[in-house]
Amino acid sequence: MIHLRIVAPPETVAAALESLAASRAVINIIHLPGVATRPDGDVIMCDVAREDASVVIDDLRALHIDRDGSIAMEHVDSSVSHAAERAEREAEGAAADAVVWEDVAAKTSESAELSAAFLIFMALATLIASVGIYLDSAILVVGAMVVGPEFGAVAGFCVGVVQRRGKLARASGLALLVGFPLGIAAVVISSLLFKATGITPREFSEADHGLSATIASPDFFAFFVAFCAGIAGMLSLTTAKSGALIGVFISVTTIPASANIGIAVAYADGSAFRGSLGQLLINLASLLVAGILTLFVQRELYARRRRYHRRAQARVRAGEERSPPPGAPEPSEPPAPAPQA
Repeated sequence: MIHLRIVAPPETVAAALESLAASRAVINIIHLPGVATRPDGDVIMCDVAREDASVVIDDLRALHIDRDGSIAMEHVDSSVSHAAERAEREAEGAAADAVVWEDVAAKTSESAELSAAFLIFMALATLIASVGIYLDSAILVVGAMVVGPEFGAVAGFCVGVVQRRGKLARASGLALLVGFPLGIAAVVISSLLFKATGITPREFSEADHGLSATIASPDFFAFFVAFCAGIAGMLSLTTAKSGALIGVFISVTTIPASANIGIAVAYADGSAFRGSLGQLLINLASLLVAGILTLFVQRELYARRRRYHRRAQARVRAGEERSPPPGAPEPSEPPAPAPQA
């Protein structure tokens, strides 16, 4: 379930309450008149089945409550209520597969900003990957892939494109355009220092470093794995299956490819540079295409749910079917007639 705390201006309160009451997926509607300030208005609280959270919020946004008031969301981890169970049954689909688009936009906006923390993590992840390549240590390379924050920016760009949020798409694209060159530059500088001080050899050969050779040799499987990882990553972010994100992080070689580019520049290895750059571009392009396609499909499914929701609300308002009041018991079999004397 999703808990909503709504501050509605007085002129929209009646319409907001009517809209919430018309949805069978909404329960526990509480109205507190005139208690809110900044913005001023009435406070309305309710719980809504996760499957219909976005369509209910869309109804409230159509009343401009997001502009003149506010809408806050909280995830309810558990609820002991027959009314909640009924609301979840009324909402089509599975809660684990439902997409709360407002939540997705908020999460990706936070992780897609070009912040100092984002740049530091990009530099650190790429430096760790470079050491893994020098030592031919798969453990270090995998660790670097987990540390890398680039998937947040990739997801932000995809969400920005699909939801037509130009500001989010531009911010995410800028984070990628600045973050990867910064990580590569950090590896170039560290590699030159390592070579000058004798920490690493004067010559670096791909033949002696299997990880470097693999990274610098992009092929069809590089595209295929990144494409699958892009789909998995989007599903992890948009549904209640965020645990799969770790697997996504260690499936794509964006950070190792960036590290190998830096090493290739430091050692003037043109072949490794071209191969690693191709690997990086293939992975990024595959992630972006897969993410955008996945979100488009989910958006179409959401549009269908939205149409169904509007038809159901219209039927309730027309009196064709009445939404049971919150907390009403489940309908049961009529009692058997009393035996005749």
